[in-house]
Amino acid sequence: MPCDNHRRLEIALQPAPKQDPAQRVKNWDEAFLGYELDTAVIEAERCIHCPTAPCQEACPVENDIPRALLLLEEGDLNAAANVFRETSTLPEMCGRLCPQESLCEGACVVGFAIRTADMGRQAPVAIGKLESFVSDQQRRTEGFPMPELAPPSDKKVAIVGSGPASLAVAEDLAKEGHSCTVFEAWPEPGGVLLYGIPNFKMRKEILDEKLAFLRNLGIEFVCNTRIGGDVTIDDLFRDGYHAVFIGTGAGVGGQMRIPGEELGEVYQATEFLVRGNLQPHQLPQDMREPLPIGKHVLVVGGGDTSMDCVRTAVRLGAESVTCMYRRTEHEQKGREEERRHAREEGVQFQYLTVPTRFLGDNGRVTAAECVRMRLGEPDDTGRRRPEPVPGSEFAVPADTVVLAIGYNADELMEETTPGLHTDKRSHLIRIQEDFSTSRKGVFAGGDNVNGADLVVTALADGRRAAEAIHGYLQTL
Repeated sequence: MPCDNHRRLEIALQPAPKQDPAQRVKNWDEAFLGYELDTAVIEAERCIHCPTAPCQEACPVENDIPRALLLLEEGDLNAAANVFRETSTLPEMCGRLCPQESLCEGACVVGFAIRTADMGRQAPVAIGKLESFVSDQQRRTEGFPMPELAPPSDKKVAIVGSGPASLAVAEDLAKEGHSCTVFEAWPEPGGVLLYGIPNFKMRKEILDEKLAFLRNLGIEFVCNTRIGGDVTIDDLFRDGYHAVFIGTGAGVGGQMRIPGEELGEVYQATEFLVRGNLQPHQLPQDMREPLPIGKHVLVVGGGDTSMDCVRTAVRLGAESVTCMYRRTEHEQKGREEERRHAREEGVQFQYLTVPTRFLGDNGRVTAAECVRMRLGEPDDTGRRRPEPVPGSEFAVPADTVVLAIGYNADELMEETTPGLHTDKRSHLIRIQEDFSTSRKGVFAGGDNVNGADLVVTALADGRRAAEAIHGYLQTL
């Protein structure tokens, strides 16, 4: 085995092919083109199959990555995909959307071992790209594998929201024989997977095929229905549902609360993304007008959502696109890969800078007054707190501004559900270890519990919550 591992460590990273930046800014297709089989097999051979599998421990859903990659190495793509599907209901999506560099790939011993052995800087195994490769290949050739379903129970479950946590709950409970209805406030199901992820990161066909598979499991989707507004949780119980799962996410965009924020063409990130990326029939009536795009687009914020916004602005034809962030790149929480893609596509970055006021003409934004920042003492998150530099004020032209400065949970659910306990500061639903809430029969998981987080952490919550709901239903 040591000799085999030495050979594996000498295999160079197999880069996943991408569209040329000059071409991809002209379309909405995924930046990555995906591996060919021979290249994927070589990349899988870089895995040294650590006995402790730190990559698996670092995965929120505990994918058995070494076993999957060994099967890929042996050429059994379906078996490799099924290993990922044992623990993840969304491997095609997680392979594209997870920040692998801080999860599985960040724990990969291959990169660490090569660096400490002074054998030249080497990257970890491209786990995410291989996960999406094998699951894509299986889906294209065989379709989603149909599971064996338990006999129908007499239990009905209402699932609020249709993002990754909710889809995981619906799929796992349907497999147990329970009747599941998913309620979605938007015109189509998918939650953040549809209304928050641009096509150039994940093409919509993947979600469409997944939803078709879920419908084949008997799951019903009811859209244009906002639970807490059109229908309450109590209404659902009166309609005969035995349990409710709340997976509404954190969809309320943060505000800067500075002068001029109310001007025309100052958008919240979600509105900008959905109007820029989706078809009118997929949007509410008040968002179906074409999105006007100015010459100079300013996106405020430093996370992955801001990268989605700047790359969308480029594709919409803006002459200049700037991302403005109050800290340095070192403090940014988003993926380095996304920032690299944005730079390749012509996006400019202004660090240690923040707008203090938006200026306008005839009710529309025309410029942003800004101030330079410097990093002071650490705040309660451990990151150094940005402080204004006196006398550093300046202005930049901006005829479109997008605010991508974080998300909070909606207050509506707590306001219309008596007895549902929340964190009053951020309005996050409080849960027990089994994902149950203060209301009997009501469970919750995902971003409306954790705050804005990852697709995979929401998925992990959904799978554990489904197990708890199934146990609860068996007691009724």
